[in-house]
Amino acid sequence: MKHGKKYLEALKKYDPQKAYGFEDAVQVVKDIAFAKFDETVEIHMNLNLTKSQNVRDTVVLPNQFSAEKKILVFAKGEKAQEALDAGATYVGDDDLVEKIRGGWMDFDVAVATPDMMKSVGRLGPILGRRGLMPNPKTHTVTMDIKGALAELRQGRVEFRSDKTGVVHLAVGKVSMDKEKIAENARVVYAEVLRRRPVDAKGEFVRSLTLASTMGPGVAVDFKESAGDR
Repeated sequence: MKHGKKYLEALKKYDPQKAYGFEDAVQVVKDIAFAKFDETVEIHMNLNLTKSQNVRDTVVLPNQFSAEKKILVFAKGEKAQEALDAGATYVGDDDLVEKIRGGWMDFDVAVATPDMMKSVGRLGPILGRRGLMPNPKTHTVTMDIKGALAELRQGRVEFRSDKTGVVHLAVGKVSMDKEKIAENARVVYAEVLRRRPVDAKGEFVRSLTLASTMGPGVAVDFKESAGDR
């Protein structure tokens, strides 16, 4: 892969072979960021997983940085009213299902009560490929609509390992204080460790890097403070 001049210049500003502590790694990412916009900082965790294993859950980031999410709730009756009272952007049942089947997708996350999943299941091919399908594992199929919306606004996000066993997740913006980005990164690291498959063999985390949207990856000495097992 061919990189641009600014990317190559960024590589000269730190030691690519060195693993830094979380906060030091964040500082390097901030120092070498070169884009004219406020780049997103992402964590990339390479996990030791077999093809049949995966890691998937949600985590509440202590330091919020993303814009207000447009939350859609599939619910009826009292639960629909609970969603409205909790500030959901869109609330409905079969009417929303049909609207989405017609191509409308103006929302960032979908939540559903269990009784709605028979209807919502028809949207599997549409929502599934976009990562928007409500799922009990990600706490987006629930009777506690008020609690789910509160956590989503606080910063609850989903993480999952891809086909190569890597978890990618945004943990901040370059403009944020390094301590806040580092805290988010540590929380993600700890939560991924907690979701280690019971049949996983050997060292679970192979490598961990932090990088801005346009910048190179900075290796993190993740064992220095969080204790990989």
